[in-house]
Amino acid sequence: MLRMLVACMGLLLACVTQAVAGPPKVAVFDFELLDMSLEGGARRADEQERLARASQQLRKGLEASGRFAVVDIAPVRDEAAAANLQACGGCDVRLARKVGADLSVTGVVQKVSNLILNMNIYVHDASAGQRVAAMSVSFRGNTDESWTRALDYLLRNRLLAPDYGVH
Repeated sequence: MLRMLVACMGLLLACVTQAVAGPPKVAVFDFELLDMSLEGGARRADEQERLARASQQLRKGLEASGRFAVVDIAPVRDEAAAANLQACGGCDVRLARKVGADLSVTGVVQKVSNLILNMNIYVHDASAGQRVAAMSVSFRGNTDESWTRALDYLLRNRLLAPDYGVH
């Protein structure tokens, strides 16, 4: 009986602590484009707009879930944009800490061609610097609709899916 009471008190304390602490603070950095197509990195205006929209869609989706508090990355946006967040040795984690985030979220769209693309999202623990999640989806067609659907899939079936990755 005493063990059950102690367990219930522990569960209650955990719930109260979570309620007081609130959801984890997340720094969602702007998506980057890795262009491996024959176009070879030509900066297309439509793709730059899609990157910006995807970044906003991700922020809004995480915030709307109630499971995350998205922090403003404006103070470090220029520094993040100047770095390749996928190959900077953890600078995303350092930048996330600068804005008071618990988690860092980065994304990259790999463009093989205008037909074949891949969207990747990476989540790092800002205090430990460890990757806690990675997800990817391949999609067809370099259009507004295909990018939106790809990100929606990752939000719904990976980032916000109950117990995703838990074994």
